[in-house]
Amino acid sequence: MTPPTLETLWLGRQPYEPVWRAMQAYTDRRDGDTPDALWLLEHDPVYTLGQAGKPEHVLAPGDIPVLPVDRGGQVTYHGPGQLVAYPLLDLRRLGIGVRELVWRLEEVGVRLLAGYGISAARREGAPGLYVDGAKILAIGVRVRRGCTFHGIALNASMDLEPYTRINPCGYRGLAVTEIAAFAPVPPLTDLARQYAACLAAVFGHAEPAVIDALPPQLHAAQPAPA
Repeated sequence: MTPPTLETLWLGRQPYEPVWRAMQAYTDRRDGDTPDALWLLEHDPVYTLGQAGKPEHVLAPGDIPVLPVDRGGQVTYHGPGQLVAYPLLDLRRLGIGVRELVWRLEEVGVRLLAGYGISAARREGAPGLYVDGAKILAIGVRVRRGCTFHGIALNASMDLEPYTRINPCGYRGLAVTEIAAFAPVPPLTDLARQYAACLAAVFGHAEPAVIDALPPQLHAAQPAPA
């Protein structure tokens, strides 16, 4: 049997909301023949607050915007130097549920980080990955009509100070860390390609070629040439 394809795009640095709206549109328009996709990027600085998120976990955002969104989980931070991956998957076609989805997303991170000599651990009841108790990878997903959007944020080499202005993922005093604390970090585009290969292996897709492109849903959000 031929493995399913995974249309993989590198979007570069993007503001959060247009990408979020494009994910929603992709999910709402897809049908049983729509291929799975993986969008890889980094975001402008933003705090996002999940559906169950409590505003009191946002302590002092300062000039960083706070955006309530429709994923699971509490508050997290996105910013330059962080790899964000949005797997847009048809769970019914893959034959898995949400619990298995989260486990596999963690497994992708475990394999990727192991390649840098980093031993990342799961934590019961707190999705994501941790190194010596500090969070290195966050997971927040949404499933609609059997299909996923949102995804993961992996701290690569970034300014971690904005995490001190929130209770990360709703946990007061939770330490956060990054790949750069343990190993040299490649360009984010290379890390994205490695992530895509790990995700395809874990979810059973054909190994993808990463394309520098914008999904159609984002083209309309781009400014017209001067």
